[in-house]
Amino acid sequence: MSSNQEAEIVIALPTPHIAQWLCGLREENLAFLESILPVTTFLGSEHLTVKGEPEAVRMVEQVMTTLLPRARDREVLTSDELRGYFYLAQGQPAGTLTDVLDDVVARTYRGKPVKTRSANQLVYVRAIEQHTLTFGLGPAGTGKTFLAVALAVRALSEKRVSRIILTRPAVEAGESLGFLPGDFQAKVDPYFRPLYDALYELMDAERVSRHLERGMIEVAPLAYMRGRTLTDAFIILDEAQNTTGEQMKMFLTRMGAGSRVVVTGDQTQIDLPRGKRSALHDIQSLLAGVHDVAFVRFDDQDVVRHDLVRRIVQAYAAWEARHPS
Repeated sequence: MSSNQEAEIVIALPTPHIAQWLCGLREENLAFLESILPVTTFLGSEHLTVKGEPEAVRMVEQVMTTLLPRARDREVLTSDELRGYFYLAQGQPAGTLTDVLDDVVARTYRGKPVKTRSANQLVYVRAIEQHTLTFGLGPAGTGKTFLAVALAVRALSEKRVSRIILTRPAVEAGESLGFLPGDFQAKVDPYFRPLYDALYELMDAERVSRHLERGMIEVAPLAYMRGRTLTDAFIILDEAQNTTGEQMKMFLTRMGAGSRVVVTGDQTQIDLPRGKRSALHDIQSLLAGVHDVAFVRFDDQDVVRHDLVRRIVQAYAAWEARHPS
């Protein structure tokens, strides 16, 4: 089929509910499709017709027919969600989107499934499940920390580990710890808020408090790891871009029998003092070829927060490419 030929598909929409869920309120998802792909859409009473360039039509058919059986009882599919599915379908094997949509990582304490939302997220989850040490590297909003905490909570609930240890370097990002009120713990707690947020999403507050009191969950600055041997634990080092090489070595050599370790970081958000080199600059080449270590790299297409976050990440990357330090 030549590139100037037009393809056409007809997708059955058996109920008004499914039509609204897929096409969006006031058909905003169809307008979105026409804005990003060379296609034209026509919504009938029971069918959606899509015409346009063959490859674009094929992609619409793949995404729409995969999503249709998953129509929710309430709400509608948003254009941001739809954009994510098209990013995922582009250049991926045909079954990737189905694998992602069907993969339930864990459940929140309210019973809502936690699922992967991009191909790299799926690779990341599989890597954590299959390796003792996994690095998740990439921009903000890609789900690195939340997915790691979800897998840690699942491992604890299934008794595959006896405790969860969450740590990150208490590096100041433009603010001063000394001016914060309270004792040391009160001063460092704000640094761990993203980790607490993930915990409280996955477990009810009473259970989190109980586990914290019993030491089954520990949230502490990276400096507290020195001299320890961390056995039978699911350990997460967050914000690893703010560790030096010496700190990273100290942390990685704390690992004991029966433990699983996840390290997350974003090399574009380093807050170390000038002259201090981030451990993430060298870690992949340093550990290249080491058995049971996995590296998963995320990019802007994996951003699962508001679509504006993806565009901000892209803008920063473009600016930094034009203005290298």
